[in-house]
Amino acid sequence: MIWFKDVSVTYPDSGHPTLEHVNIRIDEGQLALVVGPTGSGKSTFLKAINGLVPHFTGGSLTGHVVVDDRDTATNRPRDLADVVGYVGQDPVAGFVTDAVEDELAYSMESLGIAPSTMRRRVEETLDLLGLADLRHRPLSKLSGGERQRVAIGSVLTAQPRILVLDEPTSALDPQAAEEVLAGLQRLVHDLGLTVVLAEHRLERVIQYADEVIRVGGPGRPVTSGAPQTMMQDSPVAPPVVGLGRLMDWSPLPLSVRDARRQAVTLRARLDVLPPPSRPGRAGNGVARMEAMAVTYGSSVALRGVDWDLTAGRVTALMGRNGAGKSTILKALCGLVRPSHGRVRVDGLDPASASAAEVIRHVGLVPQEAGDLLFCDTVAEECRIADKDAHAEPGTCRRLVSRLVPGVEDSQHPRDLSEGQRLVLALSVVLVARPSLVLLDEPTRGLDYLAKAHLVEVLAELRADGHGVVVATHDVELAAEVADEVVVVAEGELVARGPAAEVLVASPAFAPQTAKIVAPLPYLTVSEVAAALRRETCGAG
Repeated sequence: MIWFKDVSVTYPDSGHPTLEHVNIRIDEGQLALVVGPTGSGKSTFLKAINGLVPHFTGGSLTGHVVVDDRDTATNRPRDLADVVGYVGQDPVAGFVTDAVEDELAYSMESLGIAPSTMRRRVEETLDLLGLADLRHRPLSKLSGGERQRVAIGSVLTAQPRILVLDEPTSALDPQAAEEVLAGLQRLVHDLGLTVVLAEHRLERVIQYADEVIRVGGPGRPVTSGAPQTMMQDSPVAPPVVGLGRLMDWSPLPLSVRDARRQAVTLRARLDVLPPPSRPGRAGNGVARMEAMAVTYGSSVALRGVDWDLTAGRVTALMGRNGAGKSTILKALCGLVRPSHGRVRVDGLDPASASAAEVIRHVGLVPQEAGDLLFCDTVAEECRIADKDAHAEPGTCRRLVSRLVPGVEDSQHPRDLSEGQRLVLALSVVLVARPSLVLLDEPTRGLDYLAKAHLVEVLAELRADGHGVVVATHDVELAAEVADEVVVVAEGELVARGPAAEVLVASPAFAPQTAKIVAPLPYLTVSEVAAALRRETCGAG
């Protein structure tokens, strides 16, 4: 179905190939998972399948990519549109209409499909992806996760034989991600669709994969094999695999169900040990919301929010797409004004204060960290950040060097990796030393190594006395770093408490380790490893 024959890809101005001598075959009806660190070439691999590389991206491709007996060298993306459906990392970039239903129908209109068939396929796709309630909604009014589901649906309606997805669940809450992945499973198993997807959150998808394709980066081979074989020594692996490696389980589990079956003895050992504790502690209050409500026209985004935030703690703000998480962050930094109640940060009303005042008390890193970056070099970004914050020259640059070593002054922010760009934006915010630091979905596009570095950065902020709020769908990030978890639903705070209590008790937001050792309050593989080391020391 898809055949890479000695394929190498080199981009203009690059000193080395991004992909080199790739020989991979993906058979019909498989779900192939593409894994590898950020910047390793996963997106290049995916874009080569429908000819976006090199016809759209530029550069040179040697060898042959053959898709359904068509060579991409002589078939451009439009010539493969009836066979390959592609959804990139940025779903908005692919939208061509204004409303959900119109977007789902557009690809079929382009292919000249009969109106009666179009109507049936739109209805099927709305149900498949849980979009029926959004059918008449303007695309501009959708949350990030809703947009991603619409983008997937817009290519599914054309009923391609191959579906290529780049980070399809990165913006989705756990429930929505499960719906999308379940839908993909039905397409693979019931209709024989071939699905090729790249995903950093392997904990969501590894158990569904028929094949894993590992892209190691420039100079490293692209290899493939059965998921359990490929995960044995993979540098990127989900917590369930990490726990299996720690305990030397065989066969290596890929799902929570398989791991629980092998964890009976582990749960018994952990049950008699002291539970883990988190280093965060409550400090002085840094922000307060009192009976806060926010409306957008006739739509109520938040209602009756009462919340006190303190210094020296990391709070994970969780909930479904569209629940109101981003609105809470915007209210805290003054980007939206409450329609009722009030918000104070260090006693300041952020909606009424000047921007110069606000940045000294609260800083927001938005979902797209690049939205804060507008200069041509890292050095210039840092210089302007120091000037705006009235900080000593060089302050921002020293922050960048400490948090993410190796970034050059002359680099353009857009040329940085996702993790580097995130830390640069965070450094720009931190120059003013705000009491409260807000991050909106900071792990989108980050691999496990970059996420581990982000956890270290957030721990430093906590230790320095900042209050930190992270709005996230990433339950594994919350498990690693959060002192407390707040859950939002339909604009209201429905749960709040210590991370272990809230996450362990939640079927939707529990991390993999918690599910495997439940009902014990362990959230991460590192907590389990530390407990077992204490057990060994005690026995000695």
